[in-house]
Amino acid sequence: MNVAIAGTGYVGLSLAVLLAQHHNVTAVDIQPAKIDLINRRRSPIADSEIESFFATRSLRLTATLDAEAAYRQADYIIVATPTNYDAEHNRFDTSSIEDVLNIVERVNPQAVVVIKSTVPVGFLLDVMTRHALPNILFSPEFLREGRALYDNLHPSRIIVGVPRGGSETLRRHAETFATLLQEGAEDKNIPVRIVNSTEAESIKLFANTYLALRVAFFNELDTYAELHGLNTAQIIEGIGLDPRIGLHYNNPSFGYGGYCLPKDTKQLKANFADTPNNIISAIVAANATRKNFIAHQILERNPATVGVYRLTMKSGSDNFRASAIQDVMRRISAAGVKVVIYEPSLSGDKFEGFDVIHDLKNFKITSDVICCNRISDELIDCKSKIYTRDLFGRD
Repeated sequence: MNVAIAGTGYVGLSLAVLLAQHHNVTAVDIQPAKIDLINRRRSPIADSEIESFFATRSLRLTATLDAEAAYRQADYIIVATPTNYDAEHNRFDTSSIEDVLNIVERVNPQAVVVIKSTVPVGFLLDVMTRHALPNILFSPEFLREGRALYDNLHPSRIIVGVPRGGSETLRRHAETFATLLQEGAEDKNIPVRIVNSTEAESIKLFANTYLALRVAFFNELDTYAELHGLNTAQIIEGIGLDPRIGLHYNNPSFGYGGYCLPKDTKQLKANFADTPNNIISAIVAANATRKNFIAHQILERNPATVGVYRLTMKSGSDNFRASAIQDVMRRISAAGVKVVIYEPSLSGDKFEGFDVIHDLKNFKITSDVICCNRISDELIDCKSKIYTRDLFGRD
């Protein structure tokens, strides 16, 4: 089978590698540097499993800038382009998806199109009123940064959404796509659900908002414990022994961040505009409160210079889009305190107006307080300077 994938971020590239074990896959991107790396079997993103597959597996994978040629030859076209949250319009910016659909409609309208990008609830039904694409599906992704291929090899579930009233042929296409994902996975007996497309869109947003709720809950618990001189770790471990709560996804942080949770919670809140709610709105508000608290606690130490160790939210990731630490930095800077950054993935001397220090030793000397969302062995020699809420040494 010929598969084309639009976008080579975490979602697109991990799917490309997964499917290229058994099928001809063409990955499409607008960045020549990424295309060159993929064709030379080097990963443009930090993901140990992708790097391992590139080094050890025979993959039927090519990458190209020529979208029309790739889509024209494809049986299945997977859309995995970014959908950033547009605060002005209070919804995801889905223009990158529309760009792909416009090309597909022109060169190969009978192809099966599967949207993997995260979208607002009701997006697929709206798309069908504007595009002559009879075979279009939505399949949410549930991947972690830095572990995207691993999560495709060991998926918690596979969900494919079919537009309400879709034909039996379209439902069979959905089942075939689910089979393609299962075929490349290492796990067996993976839960598969073929549902209505609007329900599938809802599953994605509600799942990430629940995760954000859990992060926000343990962060507020930590805020209370820190202000009252309590041992946060003992409290979390004590309540986590209840199997209904569990000892997972409970390590305090500077706020939920990364690419997905901030934008997905805002989009779901926007979808709730005409629906009574308290919790969904509170989750978004709680994250801002947590960042304010973290900045306040750092400023309480009266530093002249605050050093930010890594912009990334998670270990093993090189992605720091919408990371919570950046909002904390802005709050500290607004209070008149100098902020410097140590981030090995940055090449320049400035990041959004902040100085970048590339030498770790110099960074440690320069910083009066070192702010790190996740602790590292590199900082053992300057423990007295560190401010972190990382209690368990994991994400």
